[in-house]
Amino acid sequence: MTLTDLRTKIYADGADLPGMLAMYREPHIQGFTTNPTLMRKAGVTDYRAFAREVLAAIPDRPISFEVFSDEFVEMERQAREIAGWGDHVYVKIPVTNTRREPAYDLVHRLSHAGVKLNVTALMALEQVRAVVDALSGGAPSNVSVFAGRIADTGRDPVPHMKAALEIVRAAPHAELIWASPRELLNVFQAHEMGCHIITVTTDILRKLSLVGKDLADYSLETVRMFHDDAKAAGYRL
Repeated sequence: MTLTDLRTKIYADGADLPGMLAMYREPHIQGFTTNPTLMRKAGVTDYRAFAREVLAAIPDRPISFEVFSDEFVEMERQAREIAGWGDHVYVKIPVTNTRREPAYDLVHRLSHAGVKLNVTALMALEQVRAVVDALSGGAPSNVSVFAGRIADTGRDPVPHMKAALEIVRAAPHAELIWASPRELLNVFQAHEMGCHIITVTTDILRKLSLVGKDLADYSLETVRMFHDDAKAAGYRL
């Protein structure tokens, strides 16, 4: 299989502007997602200025920016401002606030007011059902299930994501995102199960050049790496 065979759309996940622009030049990258953690890691200090710079440089692919308030009234204000930045902007709303209060009412209100949403940080299937109910009949939206974090708990994310996909089908304008992948294999797992989108960080995207690589050649490259590193370190026995 090659990248052109993928049914699942690949979105680049990050907040480093040069890196985002490099991914923008790649035709297989069909959208972008950010979050406050990635933005802080990238050294972003002015949220609005960063977003405007990104949107000026990437005017024609979906981009998600996340609200950062813990209060639903302020979340809504932020969401409406972010939505006004462009037709291709999706607003990320966390499934709950830090007090475990669900955001379902806010999601319903915004979605049915025409705001494109990316509801994020979902893991439990009960959350998926409630979010899909809130989104049903609303604007185009994304439902981000953090498959990688589910895998971190020792659970196989594939059956979980398949169940989530069946739930999301009830909202025709919603697309399921396989979020927080841990390895390149997840891209092909998402493709096999028919997941709409997978968000991929730069470190995993760099491995796309390995797709279909001859395993004997890859083995030899690995042997050479070990040899060269031992030589460079000057090891002696």
